Amino acid sequence: MTDVAYLPAHELARMIRDRKIGSLELLEHLLARVERHNPSINAVVTFDLERARARALDADAALGRGELWGPFHGLPMTVKEAFDVAGLVTSWGSPLFKDNVARETQGVVGKLVDAGAIVYGKTNVPVRLTDWQTFNPLFGTTNNPYDTARAPGGSSGGAAAALAAGMGALAIGSDGGGSIRIPCGFTGVFGIKAQFGRVPAWPPSAMGTLSHVGPMARSVADAALMLTVTSEPDPRDWASVEYVKHDYSAGLDRGVKGLRVAFSPDLGYAKVHPEVAAVVARAAQAFEDLGAYVEQVDPGFADPTEDFRTLWWAGAAGAMGDLPPARKALLEPPLAELVEEGLHLPAVRLQKAMNARFALGTHMRLFHQNYDLLLTPALAVPAFDVGILAPEGWEGPGYWLNWTPFSYPFNMTQQPACSVPCGFTDDKLPVGLQIVADTYREDLVLRAAAAFEATQPAVKWPGQA
Repeated sequence: MTDVAYLPAHELARMIRDRKIGSLELLEHLLARVERHNPSINAVVTFDLERARARALDADAALGRGELWGPFHGLPMTVKEAFDVAGLVTSWGSPLFKDNVARETQGVVGKLVDAGAIVYGKTNVPVRLTDWQTFNPLFGTTNNPYDTARAPGGSSGGAAAALAAGMGALAIGSDGGGSIRIPCGFTGVFGIKAQFGRVPAWPPSAMGTLSHVGPMARSVADAALMLTVTSEPDPRDWASVEYVKHDYSAGLDRGVKGLRVAFSPDLGYAKVHPEVAAVVARAAQAFEDLGAYVEQVDPGFADPTEDFRTLWWAGAAGAMGDLPPARKALLEPPLAELVEEGLHLPAVRLQKAMNARFALGTHMRLFHQNYDLLLTPALAVPAFDVGILAPEGWEGPGYWLNWTPFSYPFNMTQQPACSVPCGFTDDKLPVGLQIVADTYREDLVLRAAAAFEATQPAVKWPGQA
């Protein structure tokens, strides 16, 4: 069973259904990997082992009775610490919420559980999800499985690190400015930020309409299956899009031949590490080899950093600005500074940022009249040292915004975007390719990612024999 942990989720689920491996047997194998590798990675920070083992036993017994719970029957998985699971603490990595025990399981997690998945633990996050790294005073620092001296990104950093380290085959992430795509890019796994409202979000994020929910996995096919399950409706999310039943696994093999693809190495304004630029350029060439019409062209919008920062800072202030002074004093200094700045934003500045966001969304809708897809780097830099907010040369007042210029514009526009692994730097650090499509076209993002994924050589994952 050395490599079974790295099999795709849909293959593991089939093996469980076919009684080639037991759910409890698989769970214990994954937990042995956690015991061996988690001390150096610190990806899984909360465990629910008694309930997980009991449910795995029930899953095996159910199959013996001819019962099938769903496409993920008996499959163990982790959940990002920010998602509620009944009976477990949701602290968001903050001492302020260390005793916040969830009374119910969050909607998107419940959908996966209803489809047969078994939650055995929760993965690490930065404090209140307000950083693109993953460290906090409750659980400490999560490290990158490819190099434990490097960071895995955030805020879904623990989820991505657990996937790359073979501690489970599925994870669910939230993305308010890159929190799925950034750690996926740093750790060499796949993640898609679905169209805003496609995956119902309850409870809602403090970042409002910037924040998306989406699947994370080691393969495009697994993410597509997850999206099919998690996009089912939840009446509590009034911002969700109208539900149209769709199998996102269908059509993954259609390829990209004939598609019009724009490749923008830097969006026209971003600073990009030369190794990242070279790896992504080769990935863009692969689309041409697959029969797409690829043109190097920038989407043609101005740097939206200040407008995004205004919207995001206001969201943080709305979430934490009303804390009593004694509790607010417990906030991490960078977070406290961010909240304080958000509290003093003029209303007219917020309105102007909202207007700019509307204009950006319109601009991209028109851009996609001419191009089916936009390709960019997922990140401007390779994974850098743990414990810092930005690598040398990308520091500045924008914190993480300086090295994540490719992610947050598409939170502003709300359109679907993914990070798919596309190669490695000379230091053997993963590089991600971002694929963006027009609004509501997750199917096209997944189809293109699957076509590209099929061109890539097999990966030897960290800890894989």
